[in-house]
Amino acid sequence: MITYENVEVRFGEQVAIPDLNLHVDEGEFFTLLGPSGCGKTTALRTLAGFIEPSRGTVLIDGKDATRLPSEKRRVGMVFQNYALFPSMSVGANIAFGLDVRRTKKAESERLVNEIADQVELTRDQLDKNVSELSGGQQQRVAIARALVLKPRILLLDEPLSNLDAKLRVQLREQLKNLQSELGITTVYVTHDQEEALTMSDRIAVFNKGVVEQVGSPEDIYDRSATEFVSTFVGAINALSPDFVQRLVDAGATGIDPAKPSYLRREKVSLHPPRTGTAGIRLDGIVAGRTYHGAYSTYVVESAGTTLIAMVTENGEAVLPPGSTADLYIDPASILQY
Repeated sequence: MITYENVEVRFGEQVAIPDLNLHVDEGEFFTLLGPSGCGKTTALRTLAGFIEPSRGTVLIDGKDATRLPSEKRRVGMVFQNYALFPSMSVGANIAFGLDVRRTKKAESERLVNEIADQVELTRDQLDKNVSELSGGQQQRVAIARALVLKPRILLLDEPLSNLDAKLRVQLREQLKNLQSELGITTVYVTHDQEEALTMSDRIAVFNKGVVEQVGSPEDIYDRSATEFVSTFVGAINALSPDFVQRLVDAGATGIDPAKPSYLRREKVSLHPPRTGTAGIRLDGIVAGRTYHGAYSTYVVESAGTTLIAMVTENGEAVLPPGSTADLYIDPASILQY
């Protein structure tokens, strides 16, 4: 559906993207994830036709779209700030692209009402000014304005970043459900790892203009291909060589104390493993505990490593600071580079 072939993007002497090769399947929810300034928005805007690459090819449906004008690419884009017209009604904002196309009034009204139903905007809200709506409702207007033109591809650039945390969680679920219902190919840009993991079919992790890994959310999180991906996506423990050596001395195989080693926080257990699961026990000292409701995080010192363990609150006795803790580690969960 979408292919970047050896795409380079320059701004003067600065190379924002040196050599991008990436493919997005039809109907896929594909996320470009990375820190600020890593090239993900540049890649999105290149696909939209707002930036022309200095080298390489952008294919849409197998056809060269590298120099095709933006309005002929059949893409809809939702920006971080929504780019709505505050003095116009919601209905007029949604119909803006249709008016540019000179769509007949009756057909325009039908299409606006149809897409408003899909994004859960009421008829009363269509008559209001955009400035009267909440942030979440404005986001729906921006999505409706993009979708009413029936694009083949929907591009979303940090569309939830201006919303509060609770509303972000609610709207990302609605957005993913809407995308699934419509079956529209979606490319989503975010720096929020949780957004990427919960919404995406696949993720491309960007770092300084280079894609470090492409894969399913499970691949990205549990089988991080590079040290950057492992430390950027989710919370993780860096293990000292002494700690890894103690695991080896206790019978662990397949790990090397000389390599940089990491372990996800939820992979550190303070309770014996269930029957049939691998686990090597090491001693540690509890340095602190933070209660989060459904779980607690323990800070545990062991063999020159400060580990943070995420422990589900299920009635187990609380371990106070200074107490001895038994750590259970599955060597297969350790990521090494």
